[in-house]
Order: sequence, then structure tokens, then C-alpha cells
Amino acid sequence: MELLMIVLPAFMIFFAGFLGQKIIGFDIRSISKVALYIMSPFLAFRTFYTNKLTVEYIYIISFCLILCTVLVAVILYISYLMEATKPQMSAMVLGGAFMNSGNYGAPVVLFAFGAAGFDYAVIMMVFQSLLMNTVGLFFASLGGEDESSLRQSLKSVVRMPVIHGALAGVMLQLLAIHIPQAFMEAIGLVADASIPTVMLVLGMQLAVISRTQVAYRFVSAVTFIRMAVSPILAVIIVSFMPMNQLLKDVLILQAAMPAAANTTMFAIQFGTEPDLVSFTTLVTTLLSILTIPAVLFYLGV
Repeated sequence: MELLMIVLPAFMIFFAGFLGQKIIGFDIRSISKVALYIMSPFLAFRTFYTNKLTVEYIYIISFCLILCTVLVAVILYISYLMEATKPQMSAMVLGGAFMNSGNYGAPVVLFAFGAAGFDYAVIMMVFQSLLMNTVGLFFASLGGEDESSLRQSLKSVVRMPVIHGALAGVMLQLLAIHIPQAFMEAIGLVADASIPTVMLVLGMQLAVISRTQVAYRFVSAVTFIRMAVSPILAVIIVSFMPMNQLLKDVLILQAAMPAAANTTMFAIQFGTEPDLVSFTTLVTTLLSILTIPAVLFYLGV
């Protein structure tokens, strides 16, 4: 019941967006642009500026890179076997390779492992966000309505303000440049608005899904990869890494999280099968009510 009470607030925000779209009707793409181009850069800057670099960053970075690379490779192979189109392949990558490690994963880690585990979760969230805003944006652009080339997709990634915000945060932290409290409060106000806005956008997109256009076989494949293959791979990866048991448990639990809500925003922005991506996020989030307790049981929590 306590775990359910952690998951429930996320569903309430999704439902608020869903209900608002059904009753009022919003321009989802415009709201998505505000979150992606204005709010997210502030969140990236604050996250990278305020989280101090430690030795354990190396382990977490390595884990995130290895897991993401293997998942993308698995998804590309499966999408090839399933004869998916380029937009469908890109949507499968968005739904399967990136987990909701922030507004869902971090609270669950706090509940399961306390403050020490939560610190690890925040660090992973930082690098997972960086991967999502580079690799994820690349695939969103590659499979978008404009059918961007490889070079154009790379340019789309480089131009994203969220990348510039993250780099600025790292640079100012390394240079030990102090930002006045008044400015940080302003940055924080915008940053704090980004996550709930992204969750509202997901709820709005769920309200306009055309179920006849959702390829359920792709949803099933991506759901299995996200909820089963990902945590299994995490168990294998951490077994070869010299890190403490708490960090291992946090990484495994985070790898078992449902699809990230941000991927729906990317899919909407570039027109990369948004119904497929948002429906995958919905299914994996609902399924996580059963799978997350199973993973916690495996970890001995």
C-alpha cells in the first residue's frame, strides 16, 4: 500500500492532463515545445550545476552507457526482425531504451533505500537525462515526420537547448563560479515546472491516441524489453562492476522503471509515432505496479 501511494501521485498528474485534453482541448505540440525548449534547459542546468562530481559517477556513467547501448542494439535487431518502418523503429527505441528514473524512479528508490540510495538515484537521473536528450533526441529526429538524414538528426541534437544547459551547468561547477541565490531561485522555479509539465503532456497525448493506429505487436515487444530485459541486463552488468551493494541495488531498480515520460514529448515534437510511444509509456507504467514490487522482492527489500 505504501508503494502504491508513491506511484499514485504520478497517475494523478497523468489523469489531470488526460482530463484537461478531453474537456478543453489543448495544442499539445505547443505545450511540448515550451517544456522542451524553455523549461528542460533550466532543469538540466540546475541538475548538473548542483550535483557535485564524485568517484562513483564513473560507475554510474559506465552502467548507463552500457545498458543504453545494449538495449538500443536489442531493439534495433528486434525491429528489423519485425520489419518495422524507420518511424516505428525509432519509437521502439524511445519507449524501450529510456526509463523513468526521475519523477517515478527516484521516489521509489527513496522509499526502498532511504536518503543514501536517493543520492545515487539523483546522480543516475542526471546521466540518464543526458542520454535521453542526446541518443533519444537523435532517434526521435531520425524517425520523425521530416525523415531527417543521419547528419540532420545529429544537428537536431546539437541544437537542443537542454544540451547547452547541461554543459553550462557542468562548466560553471568545474570553474567554481558562484551564482547568486536570487538567480538560482528563478532558475529553480522554471526547472521545477518542467517535470509536471512533461507528465501533463503525456496525459494529454493519451487522451488523443487513435487506438486503431497503435501497432500493438510493437507495444508488446517494447514493453517486454523495458520491463523484463532491462532489469535482467542490469543484474548482469553490475555483477562485473566493483561497486557497493547499495549502488548495485539502486541501478537494478532504476533499470526496471517504466518508459520515460519525456520520450512522449520528443515523439510529439518530431512526429515520431507519438501514439505508439505514449501508449507504450502508459502500458509500462501500469504494469510497473506489479513488476516493481517483484524487483524489490528480488533485491530483498
